[in-house]
Amino acid sequence: MMSQPDRRFHYPFINCTNCGPRYTIVKFLPYDRIQTTMEGFKMCEDCHTEYTNPLDRRYHAQPIACPVCGPHVSLLVSSSGKAIKGGISKAASLIKQGKILAVKGLGGFHLICDAKNYEAVRRLREIKERKTKPLALMARDLETIEKYALLSPEEKKILLSARRPIILLKKKREIKGIAPFLDEMAFMLPYTPLHYLLLEHLDLIVATSSNKKDAPIMKDEEEGIRELCDYILTHNRPIHMRADDSVLRVVDDMPLFLRRARGYVPYPQRVPQELEIPHHILALGGELKDTISLYKNGYVITSQFLGDLDEYQNYKYFKETIHHLTKLFEVKPEVVISDLHPDFHTTRYAQKSGLPHFQAQHHFAHVLAPLLEHKIAPKNKVLGVSLDGYGYGEDGLAWGGEFLLADYSSYKRLAHFKYVPLPGGDLAAKQPWRMALSYLMDAFDSRLPQVKALEKVSKNKIKTVMSMIEQKINSPLSSSCGRLFDAVSFLVGLSPLEIEFEAEAPMRLESAAQEGIEESYGFSVKGNLLPYQISFTQTIKSVLKDLAQEIPASLISAKFHNTLARVIVSVAERARRDHGINTVVFVGGVFLNKKLLHRAKSFLEQKRFKVLRTINYSPNDESISIGQIAYGLNRLKTTQTLIK
Repeated sequence: MMSQPDRRFHYPFINCTNCGPRYTIVKFLPYDRIQTTMEGFKMCEDCHTEYTNPLDRRYHAQPIACPVCGPHVSLLVSSSGKAIKGGISKAASLIKQGKILAVKGLGGFHLICDAKNYEAVRRLREIKERKTKPLALMARDLETIEKYALLSPEEKKILLSARRPIILLKKKREIKGIAPFLDEMAFMLPYTPLHYLLLEHLDLIVATSSNKKDAPIMKDEEEGIRELCDYILTHNRPIHMRADDSVLRVVDDMPLFLRRARGYVPYPQRVPQELEIPHHILALGGELKDTISLYKNGYVITSQFLGDLDEYQNYKYFKETIHHLTKLFEVKPEVVISDLHPDFHTTRYAQKSGLPHFQAQHHFAHVLAPLLEHKIAPKNKVLGVSLDGYGYGEDGLAWGGEFLLADYSSYKRLAHFKYVPLPGGDLAAKQPWRMALSYLMDAFDSRLPQVKALEKVSKNKIKTVMSMIEQKINSPLSSSCGRLFDAVSFLVGLSPLEIEFEAEAPMRLESAAQEGIEESYGFSVKGNLLPYQISFTQTIKSVLKDLAQEIPASLISAKFHNTLARVIVSVAERARRDHGINTVVFVGGVFLNKKLLHRAKSFLEQKRFKVLRTINYSPNDESISIGQIAYGLNRLKTTQTLIK
């Protein structure tokens, strides 16, 4: 601990050679002060002496500063922009009074309030337009977290690591308004001196990203932060590149990223030696939860989470990040790679770039990401299990429950979930009752059985949607695993009529699942030719039978999760029998489901399969750009050409 006489005592921008900001302040490489946003702060004589002394802990610490020469904090009234006295201690006092503060951190602003003040939490939700979506918490220390959540040794280790991610932890005690309808809460520990100083006065705060709905995190006061809070605790060290907090779970003592950003980006990853080429590649990812990836000199560099590109501000962020990373790493792309979807923003960007343009199918790119990460040799084939909400298929339909025999060069669709209609198209993903109707009509040949959950839906709406399905009006076909989760979640009474955020219905279903259940439902694998179709007619009928017998949703959920795990094992055994496959790869957003991931992995390992998944990246669409790099490397290596 520092003593009071030290000139940096309680200075919120203290750092040493091993800590302090990097990615969010650097403009160019190498990482020298003059090439960061610290260039405007001239070192005082004392700081300069420390900076140039090889024996000092601050030797060549690029953000070195002190109260004399460095950045400083300001506390502003949001309505007027007027500065008030008191700084961090006054800010803490305002939070205790129930006020909402915007606090500038490393990669942008957090919106902060007292986590135990329900009225403040309610008002923050109102401002953020976030009814039930979980809010992240920042705790003073591990002891505070352990009052509210269960912690494993690995979770403690990651929480205390220098990267300081948000981790989803099993609830021990409920905190009203923080994560309703779910069995986990999201916690992180302080990761800047400013956070530590703030939490000397408070033990637990909400610390959620300061963004308007679906927009990127704000990094400057001019971006509209004043509309979202009562006061602003800011500072004058500019943020060059915005970055949100990283979010993960721990499954089988390994990280499972929901969002990879601050602390983990950029992370240059070596590719298998057999894939190294002299060309530079830019991969643009998909459309939702996007990242970009660059390839240069045997390494892949993947950006932070960028969000959904159908939101204009996120698309600007996407272009901003391409510019930043290509400049930072001196990459001059010779090839650009996008998704197969013709209408994605990324596809159009690639088409306008003037570069040779490759396109990789969505789920194929998913499967290639962990192959690249785990340095699987190009000749090795795997069974890729790609379960998500949506990916554009080569037949023009919506894929999302896919089993692919794949290597770097190509894939063959071994099996997929049976296609069912998406009544209303995108609306079916927002209103789970539509998918419940679709699966019921598929299982019962359009004769709708009595289902209690559907009593919440007007008869006119049900009639209209049934007519849409029967007449094939605005009801594209989909094999989506995510939409199957939506249907079951609604049927058992856990999902709302309309979701607020993506995967809300599946998350509620996962949270409800009872532990220690071995039972599962029936399913069928149909067809003699590839691809096989996996039908859940038996599953849906059995769920309704359990509901009629008043079996609790917790047991139904557990049986449903076991069913999906057994589907995966069934297809894997066919792949082994018919194609000699012994390695199974889990990819897609559905594998953010901790219970399904653990169960399916356990079942496969009992059968002596090797199971791979992304460890340093999220299995959701954030990993698409990494898989696209793998696709491009192999294609260029084998064809030795940049021609389209």
